[in-house]
Amino acid sequence: MTKVGPLRLQRALAEAGIASRRKAEELIRAGRVAVDGQVVTDMGIRVEPTRQDISVDGRPLPVATAKVVYVLHKPAGRITTCHDEQGRPTVLELVPRAPGLHPVGRLDLMTSGLLLLTNDGRLTHALTHPSHEIVKHYRAVVTGHPDDEAIDRLRQGVLLEDGPTEPCTVRVSRDREGRSVVELWIHEGRNRQVRRMLEHVGHRVRELVRLGIGPIRLGDLGLGCWREPRGRELEWLHRCVDGSLTP
Repeated sequence: MTKVGPLRLQRALAEAGIASRRKAEELIRAGRVAVDGQVVTDMGIRVEPTRQDISVDGRPLPVATAKVVYVLHKPAGRITTCHDEQGRPTVLELVPRAPGLHPVGRLDLMTSGLLLLTNDGRLTHALTHPSHEIVKHYRAVVTGHPDDEAIDRLRQGVLLEDGPTEPCTVRVSRDREGRSVVELWIHEGRNRQVRRMLEHVGHRVRELVRLGIGPIRLGDLGLGCWREPRGRELEWLHRCVDGSLTP
């Protein structure tokens, strides 16, 4: 994911790995940063790191690796990891290579659907930190027909072995073949959480798909295919990184 247009100087330093944004501001105030040979102490200055010479204590700013984000439709049977010791196929084999590329969170082996991959560590932290309460949308096909009591328990939170789940939104549709489709919107990210929640109320998951993360939707993206975020999705991801996102 690349930032369009000039960046504030402190952000450029942070993205190059020199220091945190707060520490970068201290470096600027101390007169230790120069742009095109001129010492800069103005916090409001904007720069273009690819076009301007920026240095800290006389040392040139390292060239930052281009940040990328991929939206992938993960198939069941793919491991959500960078490497697998057992030689099983991984999600990284489905997208273009990039230095430092990794999945954002996980989908278990037999779960398909929307998965984000990036080499931007700050974005990964923002999307996975519990305080941001990023909503994930899942659709599960389960055995049986959840009754009103089971649905209410899911909505209010159920007690799993690693603690109670947070309240969530649930929608259920039933068919005549002894199964139901359950959609859940949760903002937690525990291991196999949706499967465990549904099994806790007595309904085994036969198929599970993640349909959305925040405003990013799976849509008609083909199984095993990927795309880059666009429009409102890209704006939202930038807000996540900027820290301007509110739950």
